[in-house]
Amino acid sequence: VQLQASGGGVVQAGGSLKLSCEASGGTFTFSNIIVAWFRQAPGKERDFVARITWDWGSASYADSVKGRFTISRDKAKRTVYLQMNSLKPEDTAVYYCASGGLGRMETAAPSYDYWGQGTQVTVSS
Repeated sequence: VQLQASGGGVVQAGGSLKLSCEASGGTFTFSNIIVAWFRQAPGKERDFVARITWDWGSASYADSVKGRFTISRDKAKRTVYLQMNSLKPEDTAVYYCASGGLGRMETAAPSYDYWGQGTQVTVSS
């Protein structure tokens, strides 16, 4: 499975961005797959942001983004999106998408098998 993340950029605080994660190859037509977004700021660990189940579209979020970010997926396009609204300077990071199987600790980066290359999001104050 190859994941291609895109959509990052520079935005002012309070603004919005929409990230995309397109999957190719692999078995995304099968059940029990989840796709997540993580982010990593300089000098910090890679933190969970949100995840969605491929089959049912069930979503969950980190407390820090709940109510501001929305994760969704388009099965036909094999793409997962992260709509980010009301952005804050502390949202600045490289954002990564990742995929893995259900039944693991979904907020932990080691639970995911495949990773995209990351896309930079910078929020200016």
